[in-house]
Amino acid sequence: MTARTRFTVARPLRLAAAPTFALMALVSFADAPPLALCAAGATVLPVDGMTAMYLLMTLFHLAPWLSPAARD
Repeated sequence: MTARTRFTVARPLRLAAAPTFALMALVSFADAPPLALCAAGATVLPVDGMTAMYLLMTLFHLAPWLSPAARD
């Protein structure tokens, strides 16, 4: 596999990461059990650990989407 072929394959893959993680965050949020409002260990955000992780991964992988917008 040549360097040009690897770049051609990698380019769409890096654009696929952020929407994939955003979709996974949405699915994990919809599938999460409801939080009790009176729970002793109530959290600040109404998301569980997996949803927060997927949202952070989405933010970290937004750079390929923001790069073309910054050039305009």
